Amino acid sequence: MKSNQDDYLKYWRVIRQFVKIKYELTQADLDMLLFLYSEKYFDKDKFEEFHTLLGWDKHIFNRLRQKEWIQVFRKRVGTHRTVYQLSLKANRMIQSIYRKLNGEEIPVSADGNKMFLKNVSYSDKVYRNMIIEMNKIIKQQRHHSHE
Repeated sequence: MKSNQDDYLKYWRVIRQFVKIKYELTQADLDMLLFLYSEKYFDKDKFEEFHTLLGWDKHIFNRLRQKEWIQVFRKRVGTHRTVYQLSLKANRMIQSIYRKLNGEEIPVSADGNKMFLKNVSYSDKVYRNMIIEMNKIIKQQRHHSHE
């Protein structure tokens, strides 16, 4: 029998799209930030280790630094390399992803979710319909768990 605990990736695509739009991230940006999340500190070599999978985007490191997703933890001193870490902003964004994977609803207001603005693409409308449906299911599951 299938356990519901093994089903929390069901809405990953919807959550991923919400996050990419909300934070103006590319798929490669998000993949890299998710990889680095478990690396408390990292240097350029550790970054490049995973970047080889995302090799088509040679500007990703500088873009993530410029947009303040990655910050310097320790500057280069002598033979010691510069060490980086994810910023507080990046950590909070990823924690938000995990909360949503674990059943937190996605906002359905235009203030909290750009997909709910009036003039959006067809695909955003499809995603927002799925978000509404997903939130209904989350509410139902929460209601049933309280009984």
